Order: sequence, then structure tokens, then C-alpha cells
Amino acid sequence: MKIEDLVGKYQIIGSNQNAEENIYKGTLDLSLDIKNRIVAKWLINKTQQQLGTGFFKDNILVINFEYQDDENFTYKGVVVYKCLSKDLLDGFWSEEFGNPLYLGKEQCFRIKNDELLN
Repeated sequence: MKIEDLVGKYQIIGSNQNAEENIYKGTLDLSLDIKNRIVAKWLINKTQQQLGTGFFKDNILVINFEYQDDENFTYKGVVVYKCLSKDLLDGFWSEEFGNPLYLGKEQCFRIKNDELLN
């Protein structure tokens, strides 16, 4: 698989970095910058935007991300996806202020023909 194969829009489902199974849904847009690095944009639960940049090697995609809460406090973290195919990513993530005893989880499914999964 090549980095170009990952470009596109994905439906995501995940759980937060805590003891409870707080499920979220959203979308992930992956593109490439001028230096052929991954640029990521998440939209979580239709309200929270997160941005990141990353790199790809041996079917592993690593993205450093950040976002701001309602009080403009910035949170940073890293997500690691195992690229099972160009249409399916399986990942885990951690934030700097998240519970260090847990990892967040996220699965990404490529959206074809602008149709979101239910």
C-alpha cells in the first residue's frame, strides 16, 4: 500500500480514553500536503473539529493531532492506525491529559459515493 491510497473520506466510530465505553461517531478526511505528508481533519459528533499531520510506513499511519474545547483550551495527542486495507483503518489513540491507564479506540471505513454508514 502507498500513502496515496489512503487519501479520501472515512466514517469513524470510536471510544474515548477512559474506563467507560463512551462511543463517538464522525468523519475523517485524509489528504496529502505538498511534501507528501498526511493531513488529517476529523469531525467528531458533528461538532468537534480536530486537525493533525502524520506519516505512513509499513501500513502503519501515525498522526499527531490537536483540538480546542469550548473554552479554547488546546488538547494534543497521537493516533496510530493499522491500515488493514485502503478502505479500513484500525487504530488506538492517547491524549496528553487523558487517563494513562486506557487508550482510545477508533475504526475508519472509507466512504464511497458520499454515503455515510449508519
